[in-house]
Amino acid sequence: MLFVPNVQRRLDLLKTLGDNTRYAIYLELARSSRPLSTAQIADSLELHTNTVRPHLERMRDVGLLESHPDSSGSVGRPQKLYNIAPNSPSLGLEPPVYPMLARMLISMARVAKIGGEDAAEAGRDEGRRLAHRRTDQDLPCTEAAEAMLDELGFDPARVDESDRATIAFTHCPFADLAQSNPELICSLHRGMLEGFADEVDGTEVGSFHDLAHRHPCQVHFTLKT
Repeated sequence: MLFVPNVQRRLDLLKTLGDNTRYAIYLELARSSRPLSTAQIADSLELHTNTVRPHLERMRDVGLLESHPDSSGSVGRPQKLYNIAPNSPSLGLEPPVYPMLARMLISMARVAKIGGEDAAEAGRDEGRRLAHRRTDQDLPCTEAAEAMLDELGFDPARVDESDRATIAFTHCPFADLAQSNPELICSLHRGMLEGFADEVDGTEVGSFHDLAHRHPCQVHFTLKT
């Protein structure tokens, strides 16, 4: 079975951040605990607002950022505030504290003797939240799952058959953690897909291949009965 990864969006995002100024703006927003205006970013980076503005719009257009009007009540036309989009895919550019936090949480889970099924249940909760937040409400379940996985950075590749669909994960943003903690991490991922499918009509997770499987890192969806 041949899987062809859908990587165009990831390439677009990486190409967008290939510009030094744009990357500096992205990092400025990633480090900030609150949304920032064009003027605030320009002042921090010692750039003109006319230089910063098109870069912000470009990153918003490809899904790295989101913007909303400033509701502080100031007089005149409200300025836009920008922040990192919550659902933007992982590009390995997260602050280094996030991987450290993940490692500590996994260590805590081991100490507390949290098993794979407990992890899967936590994953199901997140999968349901992802299903409720999706904007593609009209997509069939497998297409919606593929879009969700693409946004999260899994570079999914889908193959449809008569009675099922298979999605392979050609890149796993959890890979580093999963290598040393496959039961917890792969169970979280499995549960996330099960929870997502529970909330979307059409199919359910028939099987999930974790790192220990001879054909790892893929999920099979079957028609709901």
